[in-house]
Amino acid sequence: MSEEVTSWATAVSKQEGTERAIVFRYAKEFRVGFKKSAFPDRVILVWKYNSDSGMPVPKEREAMDRIEDLFGPLVEKSEVSVLTLVSTGENLREWIFYARAEQEFLAALNKALTGQPRFPIEVHAGRDPEWSSYERFRKGVRD
Repeated sequence: MSEEVTSWATAVSKQEGTERAIVFRYAKEFRVGFKKSAFPDRVILVWKYNSDSGMPVPKEREAMDRIEDLFGPLVEKSEVSVLTLVSTGENLREWIFYARAEQEFLAALNKALTGQPRFPIEVHAGRDPEWSSYERFRKGVRD
């Protein structure tokens, strides 16, 4: 994962009504001196799938792990972005990154995925210089 993140944690949320889980893997602590302001653009990669349990079947999970392996080194270690949150459940996997610049992130992502079969992901991006999405999530997690 990112050199900026010094510790990761997991959290599980149960959905009311269905009691199905959403599993979150999130950046818990960052290196001393890390400046969130250097990564003002939030980029969300979304992978939708169908499953009776709400969780991906093993074959799909393997493909999700493969794409994460592919974009990890190029996107994360190049100081283009920081992965802050991965959520899985209710037929959806999301990777939330904060990037120096959206276009730079997308160029690095496209380079990382060159030569690979097309993955069923959507990309959503926008400015979030205060990291409000991440901060909202963190405030909702009970340690």
